[in-house]
Amino acid sequence: MRNLLAAEWRKAWTGRSWLVLLCCGSFMCLITSFGYASQGNQAIEQGTATASSVTGDVVRSWMMMLLFAGLFGAVVVGREFSSGTIGRSVLLGGSRARLFGAKLAVGTALGALSGVFAVTLGLLSAWGTLSGYGRTPQWTGETWLTVLGVFLCSLLAGPWGVFLGWLCRNQLASVATVLGLTLLVDPALQRLVPAVGKYLMTIAMSSVYRDRHTDLLSEPVALLVIAGWLLAAGLAARAIVLSRDISS
Repeated sequence: MRNLLAAEWRKAWTGRSWLVLLCCGSFMCLITSFGYASQGNQAIEQGTATASSVTGDVVRSWMMMLLFAGLFGAVVVGREFSSGTIGRSVLLGGSRARLFGAKLAVGTALGALSGVFAVTLGLLSAWGTLSGYGRTPQWTGETWLTVLGVFLCSLLAGPWGVFLGWLCRNQLASVATVLGLTLLVDPALQRLVPAVGKYLMTIAMSSVYRDRHTDLLSEPVALLVIAGWLLAAGLAARAIVLSRDISS
């Protein structure tokens, strides 16, 4: 299993997909960080915000890395179906179950790396953007809970993307599904049917990274909902992997 994990890890970094996703995610998060810092500076001057709340907003802006962690996980699986190499990977891996476990482990590790990257640059951007306005970030317990939430969401987005990759069995479809759920379907349902929308995967993650939206689940319940989505997607993906023709 160790050799299989090493092979899948090297395979994940093949090509430029990881670099494109990293650059796109960093750019989006940085732009949002500057926006929060600018608006926050004005709010502080008007007395409607504090340095600690603005610090939390800037750090929270890096939660968008969860989207790219999910995309990375989906690509790890989906591109093998698109390139037609998935059958060879099963043969070299020894069995479908072993390959499924290896890709899940790699996807989770990629999510963890995305989380470390997000919180590191989130903390640095808080210093950089606020110092540009002559202000010093203020770290409170709430800020560190936000940091933890940003990390957890990126971590959990990795296996979520892997499961969607197995379910879609195509790179383009996997990427479209992750983007569609994260940016369109979940937010739209939250606005249209908030009582239902808050139980969706992406919206439940909002509770974990301490979004200020009022109509959200409590963090413990949100984590249970996320675990339920991951369990359901994982069981469905594994059943398909073990029962269907791997090349179809």
